[in-house]
Amino acid sequence: MSDRYENPLCRRYASEEMQYIFSDDNKFSTWRKLWIALAESQKELGLGISEEQIDEMKAHGADINYEAAARFEAETRHDVMAHIRAYGEQCPKAKPIIHLGATSCYVGDNTDVILQRAALRRIKKLLVNAIGKLYGFADKYKALPCLAYTHFQAAQPTTVGKRATLWLQDLLFDLEQLAFVSGSLKLLGCKGTTGTAASFLSLFDGDQEKVKALEQKIAGKMGFDKIYTVSGQTYSRKADYYTLSVLSGIAQSACKFSNDIRLLSHLKEVEEPFETGQIGSSAMAYKRNPMRSERIASLARYVTVDALNPALTASAQWLERTLDDSANRRIAIPEAFLAVDAILSLVINIAGGLTVYQNMIEKHLREELPFMATENILMYCVKKGGDRQTLHERIRLHSLEAMQKIKRDGGENDLLARIAADAAFDVTGEEIGNLFRAEQFTGRAREQTEEFLAEVRAVLEDNIELLGMDITISV
Repeated sequence: MSDRYENPLCRRYASEEMQYIFSDDNKFSTWRKLWIALAESQKELGLGISEEQIDEMKAHGADINYEAAARFEAETRHDVMAHIRAYGEQCPKAKPIIHLGATSCYVGDNTDVILQRAALRRIKKLLVNAIGKLYGFADKYKALPCLAYTHFQAAQPTTVGKRATLWLQDLLFDLEQLAFVSGSLKLLGCKGTTGTAASFLSLFDGDQEKVKALEQKIAGKMGFDKIYTVSGQTYSRKADYYTLSVLSGIAQSACKFSNDIRLLSHLKEVEEPFETGQIGSSAMAYKRNPMRSERIASLARYVTVDALNPALTASAQWLERTLDDSANRRIAIPEAFLAVDAILSLVINIAGGLTVYQNMIEKHLREELPFMATENILMYCVKKGGDRQTLHERIRLHSLEAMQKIKRDGGENDLLARIAADAAFDVTGEEIGNLFRAEQFTGRAREQTEEFLAEVRAVLEDNIELLGMDITISV
């Protein structure tokens, strides 16, 4: 609809898969799955619930009657009670036993964990594919020398592939953290209003073993093997903080990658994909702005700030329960996942379609490498019998003059020609050329890249079933 605000994360950026995970259909059908699991487990443990009631609940597990729910919520001002009544309208035989003994957080919190698990699986798939794309890029260019930068000032050369390993390493950190947090997810279980399970203990006439078995049965039906041993009415909101911290970490890594691509794009060394009909600027027709990388940086900033929400929420909880978490979590958690889904989709698209301009890379090397080659020239000439102190001073003076020519006059770097023409060095241009190959200045860049990519390859092989994504960016 065009007459009201729509979240751009859904309209423009995030995938349909991630949007579905946090959709009303998925949320409320999961509520109903939890109510069915509760009723089934209670029946299995001896409560007077019939198979007919459970079958009726299952028959309406997915056809959410939203109009009835909205009508009831307008009356009750309580979303869970509204959906209990709406479900009861569809299931008149099961109506008396729906939500038996439970509190709102039984469906609310358990569903949140279930949806986060599904969303983390989606993020893992995207992350593994981003790693896979960058692996291919780093391997392809592992030996291509390029000028490296510290403080964005020319520094000792590296290789294009070695630079890409720095992006890869950050994403591997994120994958490790994601695996840890995913493996730590637990269901709230059915703890009741203050976390003591008092209502369920009453239902089972004080039988504590049945109360514990009830939680285990529900967890098994929902595909979990871990439940919080203690809680208030909700699970600790610190769990949300750790989940969004993983998402923030991914956003940070992607932002660093995108910033580097933007800098390299300015240098005309590397370029992100640019479509045939794409327009870089409404005013400057020649522009090829790195729009996708800029979007990563923009969304990453949002996620990094959004991660403060669960931190502040966790710190503000009172005793066994307070409701000032609810509105914040409805917004902060889904939007973090939607944004990171969009970010990683962009990383996959960019990393899989980067253009490397080798001639520009070589040009920038030629401009700066003469200064870096002077130490090798100095050592070579000393070995031939030259005076180290005299030659050092000559190099200093020639370097200053060459730099002035570059900065003041916009000229080419003629340092090596100056040295070759200086009789004090007693060296030919051919000899200098032999000391000027870029490969001599990249250290172990290629070898380090190969060693690191072997580690990455093992990770990719462990997740081979997730690979194969290609992302098309349409806006």
